[in-house]
Amino acid sequence: MRRLGCLNPVLTMTTFDDHPAGEMRHGVGLSSLLGCQRAAFVARPYPTLAERRGVLRRLRAAIREHAGRLAAAAQCDFSERAHAETMMVDVLPSVLHINHLLGGLRRWMKSSRRHTEWLFLTNRAAVMYQPKGVVGIVVPWNFPVYLALGPLATALAAGNRCMVKTSEFAPHTSHALRAMLAEVFEEDEVAVVEGDAPVARAFSALPFDHIVFTGSPEVGRHVMRAAADNLTPVTLELGGKSPAVVSKSADLAVAARRIAHGKTVNAGQICVAPDYALVPEGEEGAFARHVMEAAARMHPAGSEDYAAVIHERAYERQQALIDDARAHGASVFVCPMPSGGRRMPLHVVLDVTPAMRIAREEIFGPILPVFTYRTFEAAIAQIQAGTRPLALYYFGHDKAESDALLKRTHAGGMTLNDWGWHVLNHDMPFGGIGGSGMGNYHGEEGFRELSHAKSVFSEHRWFPIELFHPPYGNFVQRLALRMFLGAAPAANETAPAEGGSRRRSSQPS
Repeated sequence: MRRLGCLNPVLTMTTFDDHPAGEMRHGVGLSSLLGCQRAAFVARPYPTLAERRGVLRRLRAAIREHAGRLAAAAQCDFSERAHAETMMVDVLPSVLHINHLLGGLRRWMKSSRRHTEWLFLTNRAAVMYQPKGVVGIVVPWNFPVYLALGPLATALAAGNRCMVKTSEFAPHTSHALRAMLAEVFEEDEVAVVEGDAPVARAFSALPFDHIVFTGSPEVGRHVMRAAADNLTPVTLELGGKSPAVVSKSADLAVAARRIAHGKTVNAGQICVAPDYALVPEGEEGAFARHVMEAAARMHPAGSEDYAAVIHERAYERQQALIDDARAHGASVFVCPMPSGGRRMPLHVVLDVTPAMRIAREEIFGPILPVFTYRTFEAAIAQIQAGTRPLALYYFGHDKAESDALLKRTHAGGMTLNDWGWHVLNHDMPFGGIGGSGMGNYHGEEGFRELSHAKSVFSEHRWFPIELFHPPYGNFVQRLALRMFLGAAPAANETAPAEGGSRRRSSQPS
């Protein structure tokens, strides 16, 4: 495969230094940029369907034109990441997402007719979906294209302006995105903000109208605290320990191959990657062999299709997880896969105990712990005992088992007999629950998430609303009370005394 040189594009959009206040090295600061976008939004607070479709088509055309440069940039950021993998899992889903938005936008923008209460018959009730204003989007490094452009496209479809904070761990992709977006958007419509942790903190503290954050639960908590000071609503897409449950009814080799795929795409650095496997007791050895064989077939030694761990600190953490597991008595098997530099082969770990870090921490890398269960009920109990994950996977053909998982466990989303593909079906919402996040930004639910559902009651000119005004006790009021409450309470009833029952007040003789 031909290696692509790293990009060094001309920087044309907003760059911030690492000052805690987020001041720009040249020009205006973060607050001024937000003010500029808010002023532009106030001037055009409700883009038409044609305008929104035009924005999305411009974005889609830019992605198609810049696809190769985005893939080359991601390869530089990871040091090793296949051009084809970025195209398949980062660039292509961004276009599929926009296509779905274009298809549904007319229907989603329509006001939703609602029923009035019986007392208000002949009037009209509706819900209109109004753009919120300026949306802040915080992007992680693991899918720096899709997790920037997906939320951006949804926010634009909902009629908002956007400020996008890219990851400092993917600087080449950040520069490429910034250059691409600068060609099609003015900064008062879409602006890219770069910088490290202090800039990210300043960004999260801005009084946006909504924040979309994708990243770790630890950082998500900080974002939510900062947003709380401004009462800014948040959508958090986090992660967690997503289980892959292998049933006795499953084809063990097929399940192992698909789990191996989920653990090796992007070197397992995916929020919906299978974090650990649960297999029937006695089958763990055969399952581990199938996983290793499948991983080696997909990524034989010398292949350039296997991605590296993003940076040295992340690589060292993965090694520390393995060292900790070995120190606690685990059996660790290394797949014969590409290695060297920050490329880390898939490690399959048996004899896992609760004392090991891999049993407690989200792995986010090429390590697959394998737990065993004696009964399916025990597998469900283990999932229920943990935090609620972003994804849950079931491999097998037992309808009663899959129904039990669907109804008795919680996860952001679920795929049966494979991993992760529910995320790329954009007519379904994508989001977490509990420790794995809150809110959605795919499908119709994503459009609703980034819109304000405004209730609108329209009272016609001749409606006799004065019949509900004081003085109280007219015929219509008494009729309404009797119809909905039954016999109206007597006016001379008193509230019950503390610890006692309700009494009627005594009348003087």
